[in-house]
Amino acid sequence: MNDYEKRMNDCEAIPIKVNRVFDSCSDKDCIKGVQVVLTDPLPASATIVKTRCITVSNICMNVDPIPFNKGFYSVDITFTFDVQLLVYETACGTPTEYTGTASISKNCVLFGSDTNSRTFSSDGTITGSTGECCNIINPPTALVQAVSPLVLEAKIATICTGCECGVGECVSTRGVLLTIGLFYVVELTRPVTVMVPAYNYTIPQKECCSGSDTPCEVFDRIKFPVEEFSPVKLENSFCGCSMPIETRLSADSCSCQNSEYD
Repeated sequence: MNDYEKRMNDCEAIPIKVNRVFDSCSDKDCIKGVQVVLTDPLPASATIVKTRCITVSNICMNVDPIPFNKGFYSVDITFTFDVQLLVYETACGTPTEYTGTASISKNCVLFGSDTNSRTFSSDGTITGSTGECCNIINPPTALVQAVSPLVLEAKIATICTGCECGVGECVSTRGVLLTIGLFYVVELTRPVTVMVPAYNYTIPQKECCSGSDTPCEVFDRIKFPVEEFSPVKLENSFCGCSMPIETRLSADSCSCQNSEYD
């Protein structure tokens, strides 16, 4: 009996509770004109703004079933960002740091399956609620993953507020508008019970190390960083002729004929 057959004989099917992903999507969005709500107003002398840091501080989600399309759900997502800005009065002057928040909303439609069951747990958790006419509403759980966005542009602009349907007087204030590049993934999950193959219980074979080596012994095991002392070169970046860079980069070899460098 080979090792594979032995492992298969030692394997047994066991049920486990997992969150199955029924549907998911990923998106790459470029959002223009995102207004930053500043904690302090911009001075009239501000002329240049740069983004120092932007992070995702919160993601709010709402999952609603789509009528007449059973099993599909609309996921409304609101991203909130913490923004740190550097504001300049002159191009070479000392910047002043400002902080604020910005938010954008996105929407997607995903399949999340459908169930009329309610789940009760001993810790008091209840999944699924009773709707009108004794209908059980049990939407899937939405998960959103996002990385810190990229600020593609930051500019000072005049922003009009207070104008709604022609009622009221418009108030103009100076604010900051951002163009943001955002990457995110949306998933709809439900708890399910599945059967999986499992092997016998085991313990780690690796021994715990107390780290008794001296600092010099640890340093001796580090390889010399040769690449840090070797400037990176662009292959075939220049051959001494006046060909366009696109031609030189795409050519298998670089030859100069009838050029001003001959």
